[in-house]
Formats: sequence, C-alpha cells, structure tokens
Amino acid sequence: MTEKTVLICDDEPLIREAMSFSVKKEGHKVLMASDGEEAFAKATEEAPDLILLDVGMPVMTGYEVCEKLRALPEGDKFMIVIVTAFGQVSDQEKAKAVGADDYMTKPFSPRDLQKKIHDLLS
Repeated sequence: MTEKTVLICDDEPLIREAMSFSVKKEGHKVLMASDGEEAFAKATEEAPDLILLDVGMPVMTGYEVCEKLRALPEGDKFMIVIVTAFGQVSDQEKAKAVGADDYMTKPFSPRDLQKKIHDLLS
C-alpha cells in the first residue's frame, strides 16, 4: 500500500495526537490543523487523500469547511469524514448535506479509526 496523506482537523491537541497515532499506524503521512481556517488552507494547498474534520472548531466549523471545499472546482476530489461528539441523526444528515463522505462520532477507539482509515484509503 502506498503512503497517503491525511489531514487531521481538530481544535483539541490531545485528540489530534490520538488520531495522528492511528493514521501513522496505518502507514500514512499526517498534516494537522487546529481551526477551520487553517484546515481549509491546508486542504487546498496540500490536497490530502483524506480529511478528518471536527465540527466544533474556532474560526470556521467543520461543516463550513466541508461546504467551502465542496464548492471549489476540484471539490469532489476531497474525501471528507466529519468527526464529532454530536451523534444525532440530524447531525449526520447535516454532514451529508454539506458533502461529507462519511461520519464518525467521538469518542471512538483507535482500532475503529484505523479500520475507517484503512477502508477509505484502500
């Protein structure tokens, strides 16, 4: 399997580190962003293979970042997973409405995250 690039976007440093561990364990390169504006900038500059996008970030929410990325001419090339503590059906529907490819609720086990990364990047 070839190395892919995964952008982890979360305002919580410990969550970014935990997610980074799972991504690296799958053999992929990690990029990190701590707010929505930084997430959008890194996504457009680096064109990662997968974006793990928290909803509740400062400056721009994950939903706003996802919507803004999808609005770009190359927006359909991004693979975006919304990662959030909000697990209601309405939250999942909103993620789908803004163009997310998948949805994952916190807390999650590192094994579950690794499996999702593996499935999406294989």
